[in-house]
Amino acid sequence: MSKPKNAMTKREAKPFKQMLTVLRARLRGDVSGLADAALNKNPAAGSGSTLSNHMADMGSDQYEQDFSLSLMANEEEVLEQIDAALMRIESGTYGACDECGSKIPKMRLNAIPFTAYCVRCADQIQRGG
Repeated sequence: MSKPKNAMTKREAKPFKQMLTVLRARLRGDVSGLADAALNKNPAAGSGSTLSNHMADMGSDQYEQDFSLSLMANEEEVLEQIDAALMRIESGTYGACDECGSKIPKMRLNAIPFTAYCVRCADQIQRGG
């Protein structure tokens, strides 16, 4: 596969690679922390018991567990996007839109370093078009 003309060189992409690596490490730590929080109930809650007899407490506990698992799933998706961005850096295609091939502005990459799309294409994809 040839390098898109709008892709960054590995030298240009180096700060983004560092940013992505730090973000990936942070998210991996957060994901394991969320998994622990969602799957292991806090024994300090209630009267030393991990199970509550009160229906409202049980609903609240279930909501917190569901919310933590939802965040974890979202973070897993972001981790996959980060890994894909790191692969694009290695292959020399980082910085070019996967959809149209145009250059992704550095301002956008600073905000969302794992994005594979320019604003226009990301908007069309989000709208389902």
